Amino acid sequence: MWLFLRTFLLYYHGPQYYYLHRMLGLGLCISRASASVLNLNCSVILLPMCRILLAFLRGSQKVASRKMRRLLDKSKTFHVMCGVTICIFSVVHVAAHLVNVLNFSQNYTEDFLSLNAANYRDEDPQKLLFTTVPGLTGVLLVLVLFLMFTASTYAIRASNYDIFWYTHNLFFVFYLLLIIHVSGGVLKYQINIQQHPPGCFNPNKTLQETIPEPKVFEESFPEYASQPFPEGLAETDSFVQTKFERICTEEPKFQSHFPETWLWISGPLCLYCAERLYRYIRSNKPVTITSVISHPCNVLELRMMKNNFKARPGQYIILHCPRVSALESHPFTLTMCPADTKATFGVHIKIVGDWTERFRDLLLPHWSQDTEILPIFHQRHYPKLFVDGPFGSPSEESLNYEVSLCVAGGIGVTPFASVLNTLLDDWKCYKLRRLYFIWVCRDIQAFCWFANLLCVLHNKLWQENRPDFINIQLYLSQTDGIQKIIGEKYQALNSRLLIGRPRWKLLFDEIAKCNRQKTVGVFCCGPKEISKTLHKLSNRHNSYGTRFEYNKESFS
Repeated sequence: MWLFLRTFLLYYHGPQYYYLHRMLGLGLCISRASASVLNLNCSVILLPMCRILLAFLRGSQKVASRKMRRLLDKSKTFHVMCGVTICIFSVVHVAAHLVNVLNFSQNYTEDFLSLNAANYRDEDPQKLLFTTVPGLTGVLLVLVLFLMFTASTYAIRASNYDIFWYTHNLFFVFYLLLIIHVSGGVLKYQINIQQHPPGCFNPNKTLQETIPEPKVFEESFPEYASQPFPEGLAETDSFVQTKFERICTEEPKFQSHFPETWLWISGPLCLYCAERLYRYIRSNKPVTITSVISHPCNVLELRMMKNNFKARPGQYIILHCPRVSALESHPFTLTMCPADTKATFGVHIKIVGDWTERFRDLLLPHWSQDTEILPIFHQRHYPKLFVDGPFGSPSEESLNYEVSLCVAGGIGVTPFASVLNTLLDDWKCYKLRRLYFIWVCRDIQAFCWFANLLCVLHNKLWQENRPDFINIQLYLSQTDGIQKIIGEKYQALNSRLLIGRPRWKLLFDEIAKCNRQKTVGVFCCGPKEISKTLHKLSNRHNSYGTRFEYNKESFS
């Protein structure tokens, strides 16, 4: 808003814009002010999409403050805010320019031919709109922006992600049109203010040629008069005495603005393009798939290997399978990270939507639950799969707290699965000393996704005499009666299976009581209702001096 007001006042009071302002009125000020806001937002909106940069800042500890690293996790929110701002001020910008087009047509004057965008008085505004470079590119920009904005709504993203993905990649077209749009040079400013002060009087032209006063100049001239009238002109026409305060002998000269938009967007755009090129080069070799496992509740586990692949717990990767879609790719959280003793990494994929269904059919042609395929024996029939990443996420910070509370809803358990796998390998190198793990599911079979991992970790901690290192609570939100996780080897989890939903307030009070005067990291990946509740409770004051810091998992 500050930038909008500053630019508005510049064009409203600036002497170089005097004649253009008298012709266009407030439409000039509003259009230029909104353009400044658009330039700023069109430049910074790309920065949150530089995933490698964000991962570097978060993981390399270049941002030492934990609070600043948490702000990096708001990159998606910042991107959405910039997008909404662009849409709002685009509406303002378009409305102001529609007024400008009408004023160019109605206020046409032959006194300032170079200042006019119209060719004659009362020229059809539609002709100005569709036959000029700024007008035509402006119409195309509005169309592209409308497609990108409407396809970004939750309803379309949830029902057909392909539409969102393809329309969002129109931003390359948007930036190309934007650069062309500002090169038209329709709006001009005066360049000889010293020789021709705005509102000055040229007696040789005005008196000898008896040119009538233009209708657009019926108001008094502004206060920036450089010199008063000479005494020798005291006997001139009354119009001259009352309307003109300055005198000059040179006609006003006008020049188009130097296009500044490319200065705003060139830096972030080049950074983004360089990152995309680097990511393409880094991910151009297909991975080797070691196993594909089908789990209950339409979940597919994919284990892979790739040379020199390194990742931290909580990070995510982007999968691209050309046989499924030539351009489309999707992010998935790592549930298993490579370590010193193993090079395998894996993801769990919930089969929801066209892309995941087609991908599953390629991996498991004769799909059924609890089946496993080792593609090493069927490599020639297996589609190529490319991995881009890894990229950072808020869940990385869960190991940097002394006490962490990890809450998962359904498939939202994936960010914390890699954390649990890491604790199974080695925990001494991390700051974490106590972990509260809460997992809420609707289907009893969903717990089988990581039941084996939880049992192995539980048994290991008991053998090491550290049973209080992790507190596991499993909640079955929908059931007709008491149920148990299938299998005798999951007996340790059956005792931690609760029916119903967690009582969050009591849970927070218990954690605060057991961890007085400490900072507890709260991490959530699940439905919005759970996220809002946890966020609210994290900001609530407690009598034990315990501070809760809320972190929400979301892909940037």
